[in-house]
Amino acid sequence: MSNHLVDQNSPYLLQHTDNPVEWYPWGAEALERARREDKPIFLSIGYAACHWCHVMAHESFEDAATAAWMNQYFINIKVDREERPDLDAIYMQAVTALTGQGGWPMSVFLTPEGKPFYGGTYFPPERRYGMPAFQELLQNIAMLWQQDRAALLNNTALIAQHLAENAASMPRGGELDADMLEQAVHVLQQSYDWQHGGWGNAPRFPQPMSIDFLLRRAVRGDRQALETVRHALRAMAKGGMYDVVGGGFARYSVDNLWRTPHFEKMLYDNAQLALAYLHAWLVSRADQPESADDLRRVCEHTLDFILREMTHPLGGFFSSLDADSEGEEGKFYLWTVDEVRAILPDERDAQLFMAAYDITDQGNFEGKTILQRVKNDEELAEMFGVPVENMPAELDRLHARLLEVRSGRVRPNTDDKVLTFWNALSLRAFAEAGRYLNRQDYLDAARRNADFLLNNLVQSGRLLRSWRAGKAHLNAYLEDYASLILALLELYQSDAQVRWYRAALQLAEEMLAHFADPAGGFFDTRDDHEMLIVRPRDVQDNATPSGNALAAAALLKLSSFGDRLDVRRTAEPMLAGMQAQAARYPTAFAHWLCAMDDALGPRVEVAVVGEHDHPGTQALRAALWQSYRPRLTAAFSTEPVPEGAPLLFEDRVQVNGLPTAFVCRGFACQSPVHTPQEMLADIENEPPVTFPD
Repeated sequence: MSNHLVDQNSPYLLQHTDNPVEWYPWGAEALERARREDKPIFLSIGYAACHWCHVMAHESFEDAATAAWMNQYFINIKVDREERPDLDAIYMQAVTALTGQGGWPMSVFLTPEGKPFYGGTYFPPERRYGMPAFQELLQNIAMLWQQDRAALLNNTALIAQHLAENAASMPRGGELDADMLEQAVHVLQQSYDWQHGGWGNAPRFPQPMSIDFLLRRAVRGDRQALETVRHALRAMAKGGMYDVVGGGFARYSVDNLWRTPHFEKMLYDNAQLALAYLHAWLVSRADQPESADDLRRVCEHTLDFILREMTHPLGGFFSSLDADSEGEEGKFYLWTVDEVRAILPDERDAQLFMAAYDITDQGNFEGKTILQRVKNDEELAEMFGVPVENMPAELDRLHARLLEVRSGRVRPNTDDKVLTFWNALSLRAFAEAGRYLNRQDYLDAARRNADFLLNNLVQSGRLLRSWRAGKAHLNAYLEDYASLILALLELYQSDAQVRWYRAALQLAEEMLAHFADPAGGFFDTRDDHEMLIVRPRDVQDNATPSGNALAAAALLKLSSFGDRLDVRRTAEPMLAGMQAQAARYPTAFAHWLCAMDDALGPRVEVAVVGEHDHPGTQALRAALWQSYRPRLTAAFSTEPVPEGAPLLFEDRVQVNGLPTAFVCRGFACQSPVHTPQEMLADIENEPPVTFPD
């Protein structure tokens, strides 16, 4: 018999429809029943690719005896954190305040009014790991609820105060200080692991936003920042967390070696990491062209993985791949000596591959092998008599053979819902890769994704959060709006269709109207969102950028097109207020740091007017995208400039009938030019020195 989740659209919720637990989705029906029956709420928050969510479900939620306790004494609510980041953020803060740590599955006990009074993450069916048995916990809370409720609820006021303080007004600062960014770089350099690569102890997460910030510093001439980026990206690309056979990254590494991943693959990680590798390739290829190609290869293989395994036929991108297949974590990605020999019957091929990845009978993970490079191209070339420049192609050929065989294995489950936020991150990656790599297929994927989002996730003039199986639902959040604005502006720079710019401008107007806090910054939810115990505002970057950091970056980018110069006055106080925290804890505020770097300038705007297929226009476009210029905004238009184009094109016409570039740098515009050499000279000139009157 199914429970109340049967009509839900989330794959995670649908996984629990046949549990004996009488699950409800979050909503008025469940909350009203809790009030009417005076029962506490058990709130379970997770996501489809979460391994320990599955473990707790099998151990407890599928157990009839445990379910009986839950159904008799609690109102039980299941939430997909990816669909409801507002609930996830509020109750994660509560769990962290109660226990000192958070994670998923998240298990929270609430009053019928939604106020948390106890919580944790995974609870085992028997006492172990220093944790109580889940059924014992249920029994104790049920008893206290009935017999000593005051003692049970004595922390609710303190927790409520903590949540309210976290959602309070953002700090506001005066002026941005470039020295703060230097302090952040120093902290990142001092805390970097030069032995294994990365930041923080295991579990070790990739830090694409920190990497992109350091790349911005590298563009300003910081060689040490560039070396840190290269070291980090190459450490991850050796394999283990990176899937050398099929492309794409797992969510994190359980060790400091990047060897043993938590095997789920998330769309948001792969979008951000593809962009980090792309930007690093652009910065590196001038002085290290051969090794830079490795960075480009990882970027392309990651985007190819998204297209091959995480793309809906209509153009949306799926959310994640599960860690488990056939009931075993990582089984889809593991190899044995016998399997490799069977797939590569040529003895030399098999020996080369096993030497590259140290594939042995003992393995490195439960008797099998996670592929991680142990010998570099030079070592393999010497061992097998292959020209070193041919080694990448040799290994790609062998990877393709393994990928073909692996495609016949039982695949991990796919969470096939399409989330606006994560799709926008991916849209931006494909839009940038399309122009920088001159890959028409990537640009086509970006166009199709943008069309999908605008046609399916915008309904009755409102942006929505989630789509699956033809149904879109749930209010969009600040992160959805801001990330889609940024992505559409990047697409407009790659594909000069005015509709992308107009859509971004409209979304920005809605974001300013419905999310802005009069005291500064933005809330995470719309002004007509359902009433929760607090109106959330999360300013810290986590695995994805925070909504406020994205909003500040989006407004800065939008202002550079000319129509809304005023929005800089909204963004800059936000950045100034966050700079002290960002300087002290850069990995937790890295997207803020990128936006601060943008705001400090010098900003460059380039408007190119000319027929798109004219050789002169193509030469100007190619010159613009030959390097990584993170503070550059460029737009292209035919003549006459179409209605709705950015104000950047005001009074811009071709000079002498030739494609013409108009360059403005540091709020000063240069004379129109026709050649790439002249245009780049104007872009790269140092801004003029100004003196006070």
